Amino acid sequence: MTKGTDMRELALGILLEVSAGEEYSHIALRNVLDKYQYLEKQERAFLTRLVEGTLERRIELDYIMDQFSSVKVKKQKPVIREILRMSVYQLKYMDSVPDSAVCNEAVKLAQKKGFRQLKGFVNGVLRNIARNLGEVKLPSEKEPVRYLSVRYSMPEWMVKEWLTIYGREQTETMLAAFCKKAPLTIRVNQNRISPADLKVRLEAQNIRVQAAPYIDGALQIEGFDYLGGLPEFREGLFQVQDVSSMLAVEIAGVKAGDYCIDVCAAPGGKSLYLAEKTGETGSVDARDLTEYKADLIRDNAERLGVTNVTVSVKDACVYEEASKEKADVLLADLPCSGLGVLSKKTDIKYRMSKEQQQELQELQRKILSTVEAYVKPGGTLVYSTCTINQGENEENVRWFLSHFPYEAVSLDDCLPEELQGKTTKQGYLQLLPGVHSCDGFFIAKFRKNNGK
Repeated sequence: MTKGTDMRELALGILLEVSAGEEYSHIALRNVLDKYQYLEKQERAFLTRLVEGTLERRIELDYIMDQFSSVKVKKQKPVIREILRMSVYQLKYMDSVPDSAVCNEAVKLAQKKGFRQLKGFVNGVLRNIARNLGEVKLPSEKEPVRYLSVRYSMPEWMVKEWLTIYGREQTETMLAAFCKKAPLTIRVNQNRISPADLKVRLEAQNIRVQAAPYIDGALQIEGFDYLGGLPEFREGLFQVQDVSSMLAVEIAGVKAGDYCIDVCAAPGGKSLYLAEKTGETGSVDARDLTEYKADLIRDNAERLGVTNVTVSVKDACVYEEASKEKADVLLADLPCSGLGVLSKKTDIKYRMSKEQQQELQELQRKILSTVEAYVKPGGTLVYSTCTINQGENEENVRWFLSHFPYEAVSLDDCLPEELQGKTTKQGYLQLLPGVHSCDGFFIAKFRKNNGK
């Protein structure tokens, strides 16, 4: 272990920050990994798995802890609660760590954080769990909502909603998919290198590389240490982007010379892909709400060497007369509940509520009501979200078509063969985790009527 750096203490800090709602897990973890770049590969892997796994399995871990602790989880002090959670995760899911080491390190950490008086409690709970972990039983399958909630650590209200919409088999398929670690998907910057040549370069560093589904020029990579440490990343040879996000651009049908507006563009993956497709004769206007988000787009554009993208800070809810009927293609990948990407942004499921979903649905409608005017007659508007919530997806499609002079466009002619025939007559595609080989994602395509 790197001298003077305790991985469990770093993990505890991240978990406390996330649980307090101060930061999203993927950002908090990335910030720590960026700060401690000197960590060995094995240490980085341990820290990442411990943080992500503890968050992913929180409901199940709390269920186990409540069976062995005299003080229920909700009444425990935050520091002790997170120490116990990450320790129970190690006991159940990290076989390489001896039970005795888990218990001893937890006691040391509690003491180090000023809870000497509770070290006996921590030790007793964990050793009791370690001895009896194999005897823990899940709730009865006769109570499917409770059973699935605990087994897959998903809030009961979400499980209930999905059971109603998707049924038992498909819901469990999605829940299982959320618990699986997927390879990182990247889009090759083919202005600089071919997929085949990039594959050779990455494999020379013992990185596992395979073709990603659905998109030519997309790869999946595993086994690397630190993304920012890869020369290929720093040289702008690829962009991290899921194939579902790339499909939104493919569906847009952009051609050379088009002027495109991306109204909620950060961190810029879709804008940069649009720019590649418009060629030197076209351009992309990438917009987002804050300077911080705009800088993310600028940084990625500079790294990839993309020059036909203009980045600006604009509120998509505020109408801009200068943009009226200017866009050949407008991409509206809007703020959403994010329930299609829970395998990557685990803590979203603990932050989201039905009320917030409704608020997001209304925000999406407000943005669509504003930006639809920017599309030329005969032009294209693509609406997408990274969620599987019907209110933000299908319901918004029906609402949009009933309020604005657009028609739905079939997606089959711009989709890979494996996905053709899976879209609806209303011009949309719902991708589901575990059912499709990508994130959960929703894409709809509309054409603006001429002369209106």
